Amino acid sequence: MEKTGDTQGCQTKNEEDIPKSSPFDFVMKQFQGKRSSSGKRKEQPSAIKKFFSGFDFGKSEGKDGGETEGTEKNNCSADDQSEKRDLSLDDGPSHPVSEAESPSGEQRFNQLMQKLGKKPNSKNLDLNNCALSAADVTELASLLPYLPELEEISLSWNGCVGGALKALTVQLRHVNLLRVLRLNNCRLTAEDVTSLGEAFEIVPQLEELDLSWNSNIGGKLSLLTKKLPKGCKIKLLKITDCNLTAKDGESLAEMLNVIPNLEVLDLSINKHIGCSMKVIAQDLKNVPGLKELNLHMCGLKQDSLQGLDAALQHLAELRKLDISCNKEIGGSFKDAAAHLANLKNLEVLDLHQCCVTEEDVTVLSQVIPLLSSLQELNLSSNKNVGVSSAPLLGRLRFLPKLKSVAISNCDLGEESFSSLAEAALHLPELEILDLSWNKCVGGNLKLLLGALKLATEIQVLRLSSCNLVAEDLALLTLLTQDGHLARLRKLDLSYNNSVSDEGWMVFCHGLAAFKELSELDVSLRPSSCRDCGTWFSELLAALTKLPALAELGMQRWVLSESQRQQLESFNQDNKRNIRFDC
Repeated sequence: MEKTGDTQGCQTKNEEDIPKSSPFDFVMKQFQGKRSSSGKRKEQPSAIKKFFSGFDFGKSEGKDGGETEGTEKNNCSADDQSEKRDLSLDDGPSHPVSEAESPSGEQRFNQLMQKLGKKPNSKNLDLNNCALSAADVTELASLLPYLPELEEISLSWNGCVGGALKALTVQLRHVNLLRVLRLNNCRLTAEDVTSLGEAFEIVPQLEELDLSWNSNIGGKLSLLTKKLPKGCKIKLLKITDCNLTAKDGESLAEMLNVIPNLEVLDLSINKHIGCSMKVIAQDLKNVPGLKELNLHMCGLKQDSLQGLDAALQHLAELRKLDISCNKEIGGSFKDAAAHLANLKNLEVLDLHQCCVTEEDVTVLSQVIPLLSSLQELNLSSNKNVGVSSAPLLGRLRFLPKLKSVAISNCDLGEESFSSLAEAALHLPELEILDLSWNKCVGGNLKLLLGALKLATEIQVLRLSSCNLVAEDLALLTLLTQDGHLARLRKLDLSYNNSVSDEGWMVFCHGLAAFKELSELDVSLRPSSCRDCGTWFSELLAALTKLPALAELGMQRWVLSESQRQQLESFNQDNKRNIRFDC
């Protein structure tokens, strides 16, 4: 029986187990492949000794057979290893596994991307929401040396990045062209924040850093900021909803001293940072090129707004200011709007849900018309906008560049609505108009008739919960039949339970004229339900003539069995893919 391995060759054999060829033939074969080695070398066990050690020529007296066999096995193992080393020396230096057997860095990268369902891109690594594991993060880190041209890394919405980020940050030295790093909602830990702070020096080209929705950053921002090199090139910094504390606000203020190129700062949904807003505002002067400042829901108070206004004099380049959902700043605009009027480049102003007082509205009616570049204005959920006698809405006529006006839930009266309608005649570029939750619109939509005829660019019209009546819907269809509202894409008529079945019939009959409409909502109020009338057939007929429609809201309309079957088969019968929200 032939030997099948070294270990078998070391086991004790009987004579019938000896190979048919002679021992000396075997020995000669062992030596034929070996080259002679020059120089002195430790004497190695001969192949003859190895060969014959497998045969039983008698055991030493006084020793147990099992012990002898074990000793022989151990000696064989040692001898075998020694010979392997000897053969290695004789045959030249050992080599790593060949490239054919071991995948290259590029191949490994492609394999990882394929596993994650992504197309390989050596400049933009987009792995958002890919259910990455900690092992994936480690594998990705090991591949960075093979991606020297990488400019963007997006790992957002991968919870397992948290606790594993250090493996990645230590390899960032291999991608020194990195400009963008997005780590939203990654469950970052204190160690992750520290390692990221230490990595700033090895990514000198970094311009965008997004750490939003990582609640563990709260109270630890100093770990990130204390190692930030002076003159850092960061232009965009987003730290939305990170549970920032007042102490973090102080760390952020210090950070502003070393990032002079900052253009976008988003601190939204950090309710405790308002306490340190005065400190932050004092250092905003160090980022004179700031273009966007988002302080939505930051717990701002009246003194916070005053400090912010003082900072605005240094922010001549500001394009967007969002201080919405800060209810405690109401009543402070009188002492905090002096420099707001000087923002000649401001394009977006969001003041929704700020509890502005009638006095605030008076001040804003003097300030807002001076913002000559303004394109988007949101005053929603400020009841006093509609109640005040101040001519704020009427003065919007002095802002001809306005493209979006949101005045939902402002308790408009017929007088204030009439002022707005008149001002809208002077807004030729208007694209978005939101009048939702203003009951006075119902039955008075005709006041907007002139403005809607001139608004050739309007694409979004929101009239949810406006107490609309059949006459209002008939007016809309009439406008479209006359060639107006030709570019309308989104129409929200939800929560208008006051419209009769006859009104819906008239509307559906003329619906086909909204050629570019992509979204339509006719849902009823949450607390109600109603049988869908005969207008349903008109609705389906109109849908076949609206090629762009992708979404239809019909919540709380009760469909008959036949109507439901028609709706369920509509997409298949008409080769469409409309999402019906019923």
